[in-house]
Amino acid sequence: MSEPALQPAPSAAPDPGPAARSPFVRLTELLAGLTPGKPALSLAVGEPRHAMPDFVGSVLAGHLDGFGRYPAGKGLPEFRAAAADWFARRYALPRPLDPEREVLVLNGSREGLFFAATMARRLASPAKLARLAGGAPRVLLPNPFYAAYGAGAEAAGCESFALPLPAGGGWLPDLDALTPELMGRAIALYFASPANPQGTIAPRAYLERLVALCRAHEVMVFADECYSEIWLGDAPPTGILEVSGPDHAGVVAFNSLSKRSSLPGLRVGFCAGDAAFVAAFAEFRNVAAPQVPEPLQHVAIAALADEAHVSASRDLYRAKFDIADRVLAGRFGYERPDGGFFLWLDVAAIGGGEEAARRLWEREGLRTVPGGYLCRSDAQGRNPGENYLRIALVQDVETTQAALPRLLAGLS
Repeated sequence: MSEPALQPAPSAAPDPGPAARSPFVRLTELLAGLTPGKPALSLAVGEPRHAMPDFVGSVLAGHLDGFGRYPAGKGLPEFRAAAADWFARRYALPRPLDPEREVLVLNGSREGLFFAATMARRLASPAKLARLAGGAPRVLLPNPFYAAYGAGAEAAGCESFALPLPAGGGWLPDLDALTPELMGRAIALYFASPANPQGTIAPRAYLERLVALCRAHEVMVFADECYSEIWLGDAPPTGILEVSGPDHAGVVAFNSLSKRSSLPGLRVGFCAGDAAFVAAFAEFRNVAAPQVPEPLQHVAIAALADEAHVSASRDLYRAKFDIADRVLAGRFGYERPDGGFFLWLDVAAIGGGEEAARRLWEREGLRTVPGGYLCRSDAQGRNPGENYLRIALVQDVETTQAALPRLLAGLS
């Protein structure tokens, strides 16, 4: 992946960062009062538009009686078993997951990622908290990052810290920056592979080092793996639980059916790993989090058991990036990502992400996200995403074929 060009942030307004405000609310404000130059098309939200699996309706119809009762907070035993079985098939785990102790249903992965920081603070050892000398615990974030990470840290009363990017590191957080001083104040670290939005897949050795560093300093690792099934090369990404040892101590993986199965409205996700975390989170969810309706869990069970629809969807994403390879070759720093479904384009030459988003809307009716809205500025006011633009290739192949020349025209 291309390296970020770190430029001074605009001085007109402070950067609220993705923890403070939704990037999509900020985008709406940016485009307010502007008229789209052509029929509007959204390439902003990472909402898969591929066809749902054909079994969704029949499975849902067969379990409608489940809407007539409150679901258990932990999820159906059958769902937890299905998730554990999927992990066993998908990853080379040290041992099978225990579906009773190490797997938990979620109302979409965002719920789990948001509350994870609260759980980390509750589970932090007294000795760890004592070393903070009354200061707020720190939660470490990639940069760019999914807004739920920072919002969860804030809700947990923690200080969020965006990790720097190394030179030549392909947008992966700089592990050399995880100094004893920094880790001494931290209780959790969020990480995504494939990353959102850059699509970088972390090598196994990187994940091994990350887990070892975090364990050495009692820092929990929260791995957002919701793009795990959208890889564009020959091999699937390594999962965090493949490198976390037989007890998965201090490590939790989060996933969902939204991206994998093109079911963003199902709102069924799951987390797996550290048994102490899962137990504490299950207790917390019993009183503070939304339950997941049983009929939706049954759809998820069927989806987790079927790989044909996942493979077909992955082929569609590959076809769309084949189009991007042709249309964008040599332009705006484009490189085919390792995974995920986003373009991450360097638009510094035309004034940065905000100017590019305005231009595309006014000229071509395309709705895209300024990269700076997904990043946190550093102490010097530098935002690593300021000169970038995120484009979600979530539409069908035909729409993508028509949209990418419009994108190129609008940026030219």
